[in-house]
Amino acid sequence: MNPIPLSLCIGPYDHTRDLTEGQVSVPGVHLTTFSLPIEETFYRFLHHREWDVSELSFGKYISLRASGDTSLIALPVFPSRVFRLSSIYVRRADQARFQDLSNFKGARIGVPEWAQTASVYTRGYLQHEAGVPLTSVAWTQAGVNEAGRKEKVALSLPDGLKLTARTDASLNDLLLNGELDAVFTARPPKGLTTPLDGGDAPLVRLLPNSRAMEAAYFDKTGVFPIMHVIVLRQSVLDANPWIAMNLMQAFETAKAKAIERVADITASHTPLPWISDLMHESQARFGADPFPYGIERNRATLDAFCQFAYEQGVAKRLMRPEELFPASTLGRYSV
Repeated sequence: MNPIPLSLCIGPYDHTRDLTEGQVSVPGVHLTTFSLPIEETFYRFLHHREWDVSELSFGKYISLRASGDTSLIALPVFPSRVFRLSSIYVRRADQARFQDLSNFKGARIGVPEWAQTASVYTRGYLQHEAGVPLTSVAWTQAGVNEAGRKEKVALSLPDGLKLTARTDASLNDLLLNGELDAVFTARPPKGLTTPLDGGDAPLVRLLPNSRAMEAAYFDKTGVFPIMHVIVLRQSVLDANPWIAMNLMQAFETAKAKAIERVADITASHTPLPWISDLMHESQARFGADPFPYGIERNRATLDAFCQFAYEQGVAKRLMRPEELFPASTLGRYSV
């Protein structure tokens, strides 16, 4: 058969590199790939559908599916996964006060978008682990370092939740001038890395021991936060149903090659010391494949995210993981 031309936009990940650079092929597909800044990728695909297959925010995707939009379908391929207790920022002077997360009751917290996936997980932790009702917080939505950012999807906020959109200022500035007590954001505010008057940076990560807290959270719940999914236009899948599994298997192969590279002690494939030791430590906690795709090995994470998204008004109804992915990708054959 003649290969079907497909275009893919995705970040420059090591675990997808063999696919995007052509070392791993997708049977039946001629793939054209390119990479853009992640916010631009999401914006251009959501608004203009400029390519066939795209990396996309999990929060935005579940919001669309829960509202009945079936124009996109995700593969259970998760190119970005990040624990997010490291993504809470405060003024240096307030760090000691808020390290007990229960002190966020009554606080003023900013998010770049209510539906940003990172913030969904952080708010879920705040509510379910720290015991802070989300209705007890005054929430502000604004751009992280630039004014004017707006929500990309419709919300169904729960009763009593206070969310104010600000297009006249950035979260960075609102935190610096004292209008906010904290910011939950995947992209750091610039005050974290721009010292004032030659002194220490005015903003800090709240939790210097976030890694230990995140590991404890995983050990307790099995949740390893999924940030992004790979989506394709439903019309592409309708025309060629085999594309979903062929793509997924190619992503799996590329990831396996990346894991093999990182674990290789013969040469330094990544410019970080002890990286192979870190891989083996991760495998001891997360399994031989510490970055699994598919539903079953990620059920705890998917169930938690579906719950958080519904509770927080990102998803209009409670979704099941099986509703988010093509049926053809939910099982594997055995020999």
